Amino acid sequence: MSCPARFLSISVIALSLNCVSLSIHAAPSLHTELDKVVVTSTKESRAINELAESVGVLTHDDILNVSPSHPSEILNRTAGVYINNLGGEGHMTAIRQPITTSGVYLFLEDGVPTRPTGFFNHNGLYEVNIPQSKRLEVTKGPGSALYGSDAIGGVINSISASVPKQSEVKLDTEFGAYGWQRILVSAGAPTTSYSGLSISANHTQNDSFRDEAEYVRTSVNSRFNYQLANGLTSKTTLSLTDVEQSGVSGLEYDNFKSNVEKNEFEGDVGSRDILALRIASEFNYQPDIHSLISVTPFYRKNQSNMMPSWMVSYDPNDRETEFESFGVLAKFRLNLSDNRQIITGIDVDHTPSTYAEYDVTVSKIDDTYTDFERTGDLNYKFQADQTTISPYVHYEQKLTSSVRFNTGLRYDHFSVDYQNKLNTAIDTSHLRPESQVIQYEHFSPKAGIVVELNTLHNMYSNYRHAFRAPSVSTLFRSGSNAETTQLKPVKTDSIEMGFRGLMPIGISYDLAIYYMEKSDDIVTAITSDTGRTSLNAGETIHKGIELGLQGAISTDFSFHSSLSYSEQTYGEFSYVYFCFSCDPKNQQIDFNGNTVGKAPATLGNVGLRYEPISLHGFMAELELEHVGEYYVDETNTSQYSGHDLLNLRSRYSINPSFEIYGRIQNITDKRYSTYTSNQVGKDDIQYRPGQPLTLFAGIRANF
Repeated sequence: MSCPARFLSISVIALSLNCVSLSIHAAPSLHTELDKVVVTSTKESRAINELAESVGVLTHDDILNVSPSHPSEILNRTAGVYINNLGGEGHMTAIRQPITTSGVYLFLEDGVPTRPTGFFNHNGLYEVNIPQSKRLEVTKGPGSALYGSDAIGGVINSISASVPKQSEVKLDTEFGAYGWQRILVSAGAPTTSYSGLSISANHTQNDSFRDEAEYVRTSVNSRFNYQLANGLTSKTTLSLTDVEQSGVSGLEYDNFKSNVEKNEFEGDVGSRDILALRIASEFNYQPDIHSLISVTPFYRKNQSNMMPSWMVSYDPNDRETEFESFGVLAKFRLNLSDNRQIITGIDVDHTPSTYAEYDVTVSKIDDTYTDFERTGDLNYKFQADQTTISPYVHYEQKLTSSVRFNTGLRYDHFSVDYQNKLNTAIDTSHLRPESQVIQYEHFSPKAGIVVELNTLHNMYSNYRHAFRAPSVSTLFRSGSNAETTQLKPVKTDSIEMGFRGLMPIGISYDLAIYYMEKSDDIVTAITSDTGRTSLNAGETIHKGIELGLQGAISTDFSFHSSLSYSEQTYGEFSYVYFCFSCDPKNQQIDFNGNTVGKAPATLGNVGLRYEPISLHGFMAELELEHVGEYYVDETNTSQYSGHDLLNLRSRYSINPSFEIYGRIQNITDKRYSTYTSNQVGKDDIQYRPGQPLTLFAGIRANF
């Protein structure tokens, strides 16, 4: 792997690193990297030094210090993670993958997937109340055998706030530039000596620095804990989120440089309204000290009304999607001896869904889409009932006092009963598959080893296999392609080696090196000046190195930093596409050996934190964000040069009940793009303008 030197500096701290990723998530403490507790990997609390995988942990203090107005502001502090800002809380994710809308990530809330397989939404984190989460965990690379489809690039798990031990009320009011307003309210108390309840609410609205790009969200979360009997406890969580997001367009270069406020979508063009409800009850029964039975029934209901912004220019439509899920996660853990443990379980999810897509006409003045109207014609209308049954087993054994081994296997069975509700299409741009049942079966193995080098250092290595089943919309919204129901699942094989520990100078570190191959990747290709299609295109190779560091510079100063280096290339990767300027128009294109488009080679987050002993309760942090250059498409003909941003945050606790805080995003007012891309065969590059200099201020009160 080639590895050019990269350099980032921040006024009073400069780090020069070759091929490394540095990541800090919290101020220094007596705890080392090995003391962190993680629940995602085995679905119950485990010390991170027992895990053979790379996991980033963002604590409640991290979330309070950052006070994120967007998921990217907190999650990008994890090594190798880049989440961009598409407006509102819209985003795409890049974790050991390019910046993508593909379903290669699994988003969880208290260990329960926020959406079923086949219904991935690249904006899915806006259905999670991140500012009021207790903790965030990011498992990088393929998920363990305990998780199924979509966990290819990584797993992001939001842990809900605990029920307080005594009555409390928290109020957080925040204001900022461009009409930013947010109020966070939470309350909780024991209800009896055996139970407790907490409720959180988040109302956010923002006018945005872009024209007609308003955004409103309202979230309510609740948690009820109950000790039913000796050894039997329950936790019931409810999450309800309503999102109203205006359409936000990309810009061509001239407007990006000189008219960044411009939005080529007005009115409801490109907008989306989302209503997401999730309820889960986790029952844990511990009959003895050696075993645990966990059963979590859950229910989801999701309604989405959206006009796809990316299709406005060639196939404008307005679509309504609705699904509800009935499922259960069941797990049995048995300690066979002091050195051996087995976890076995089964996940069942039944999701009926409906989809209706309406043809629309759009109004346009110059280069701005001003409105749209349904024509009365339906492009698609179908029902798809999906059932997944997924048993799994995880076994681990302590081979010696310092060596721990684990292995696991998951079997996923998918069955999708699709019913077309319209006649066979005459319009070749909207082919409708015949009613049918599609099934997938897949085994996902894993193995790992952890070696305790001494009390302060350990190393691990793993092999993990994962897959992604084609989404319902890809299978059955076939466009001009008659073969979408023949799509194969995307598959990955990954190997990883890592080291964790505490250096003699008091700096905690977390290093990971990985290599992953992805086959049968699903891509969208241009088939005509108005048509697109989805197909399995070939193989991509992803490799990189990540390192986490955290530590104190002095009694008043500490630092955090994050840099990652990766190489992502195409293996055997080719398909036929439509070339606007070619003759003949249909061209076979081969990307073998090219760099994967939209895959930044370097990512970074470097910060200096000041907490003076002489001014108790005060904190200030200067942070540098770095996104490296990347090619804007598969042809490797054009590049985005990347960007570096400076942010400043501060908070001051006047007393235990009252705190003020503020932050400035992009303090140099740098012009940058959060996502830069073009379509194969077109020369025009689209830029998504990032947030200019923006001020926020807030007050927190605890009662």
